[in-house]
Amino acid sequence: MAKVYFYLLNQRFVENDSQVPEAAKEVMYYSLAIGHHVGVIDCFKKLLICDYADYQSFVDEFPEGEAKRKFAGLIKFGEIVIDSSHVNLLARALEQNHDAFSETHKEWAAILMDTLASIQREPVMYIMVKRRDD
Repeated sequence: MAKVYFYLLNQRFVENDSQVPEAAKEVMYYSLAIGHHVGVIDCFKKLLICDYADYQSFVDEFPEGEAKRKFAGLIKFGEIVIDSSHVNLLARALEQNHDAFSETHKEWAAILMDTLASIQREPVMYIMVKRRDD
């Protein structure tokens, strides 16, 4: 049965022995953005697991627009990334559609809202959403 996995990138580390000084934070963020080319290892944490059919009904509860298109990308491509550039759009859509959600989808929305707030505070964090056939 197909499942949808939401993973949170909540930690990254660079494979070296020295600490990055505070003044070099922008360089560090750039290095994290270009990823594995500089020895950066991603550490993902499972945030949410749901049935694929239930995810499709979650997407259907959104009105037409950019937020629905973003979430529907999983159905079309098999995975999506939610990063700091999506925070405002998705948080607004989750809040505006709260009353239309089933109880299960309200729980998902609460988890996503908390996570979007975390991404807002720490922009290098992001959510990877993948379809897996278990």
